[in-house]
Amino acid sequence: MGFLFTLLYFAIIAVVIEINVLLFTLTGLKKEIARFQVISMFTATGFTTGESELILEHPIRRRLSTFLILFGVFSLAVVISAISNILSDEFRSIELGMITLALIGLYLILSMPKFKRYLEKSFEGHLEKQYNLADLPLRDVMYFDEDDVVIELPIHKNSSVIGKKLKDVIEIEDDMLVLFIKRGDVTLRKDSYTTEIQEGDMIFLYGNQDSLTKRFKKEMEELKEKTEKEKKV
Repeated sequence: MGFLFTLLYFAIIAVVIEINVLLFTLTGLKKEIARFQVISMFTATGFTTGESELILEHPIRRRLSTFLILFGVFSLAVVISAISNILSDEFRSIELGMITLALIGLYLILSMPKFKRYLEKSFEGHLEKQYNLADLPLRDVMYFDEDDVVIELPIHKNSSVIGKKLKDVIEIEDDMLVLFIKRGDVTLRKDSYTTEIQEGDMIFLYGNQDSLTKRFKKEMEELKEKTEKEKKV
């Protein structure tokens, strides 16, 4: 009975993980990222800084992660107890099996396309009603299309835009917007289009990925090379 209880509890853990992966994907997170983050939070092993911001900056994901962490701690205690004692016959494996079936049923219901669409709309409505714009992650506020990006473009000594003004570089039909220019400790926002670009400036741009690559081809290539080098280190 103790061995059966342990197997059933592992089944419950697996279903709970799958349910939370599904809920995280409904908030807009990619499935592969969601699964890794859910397992990381459940096992309390920590999760990578870059991807953890996708969880921490989103109010609904924070609530889900709180449940996962607490459930993970509780489950660890249960599993250790079960394995160490090979539990007595007092445990009601039939009832536990019913709970397992109920959770599997819940997962199947959540997987239904109509219910998934309903939950997605419900999450979006909840965010709109309960949270200020400043509470939401950048991705949910500004990314209206898959190709939308916010980039931090460093200006090196060989950049073609040095000495030019962004109003003369960016054309009207370009699908992009200058957010601000960072020059040392100074942030240039009001005059970002009329200020001459200098070496060392950091231009913060928002817009379509292809449009940005076309307009700042050399700078984007340098940024890509820099990013790839940082990943290898």
